[in-house]
Amino acid sequence: MHTFADILLVAAVVGTGVVAGVFFAFSGFVMQGFDRLSPAHAARAMREINITAVRAPLMLAIFATALLVAILLVFALLGEPHGGTQWAIIGAALYLVGVIGVTGGANVPRNNRLAAVAETDDAALAAAWLAFRPGWAAWNHVRTLSSTASSLCLIFAFITSHGGFR
Repeated sequence: MHTFADILLVAAVVGTGVVAGVFFAFSGFVMQGFDRLSPAHAARAMREINITAVRAPLMLAIFATALLVAILLVFALLGEPHGGTQWAIIGAALYLVGVIGVTGGANVPRNNRLAAVAETDDAALAAAWLAFRPGWAAWNHVRTLSSTASSLCLIFAFITSHGGFR
């Protein structure tokens, strides 16, 4: 069972790291790139990204990782990985709440409101963008930090389950 837990941990570290990278890109430079556009054009660009985002590979990365950390959480609650249980529980919780919960509860509803604005109404698109951008970006920072912290916790779980940090 220890080998399966190790494989699960490594896969979860990779998944949380990939997802953290995607969210970091948005927090680090994509949103600032949108700020260089007019609000109506920024809204249009984000709407196009949101259309392509709900396909593989992003959905696979986000939700396959959620499945991995959920399985890992069950293993951790059963005592695997030995020595890294608390880190695995914290890492899984951070991802499930800070990524999946925030995405579904904060970012997706904002995306849906932006998508509902008429494509041809520049004034409405601009107003929608100005309402959309601050909250969406703030919640994306939460997702970035949560997925990064989750990845670090899972790394700590792996290390401690192999005798490190004692």
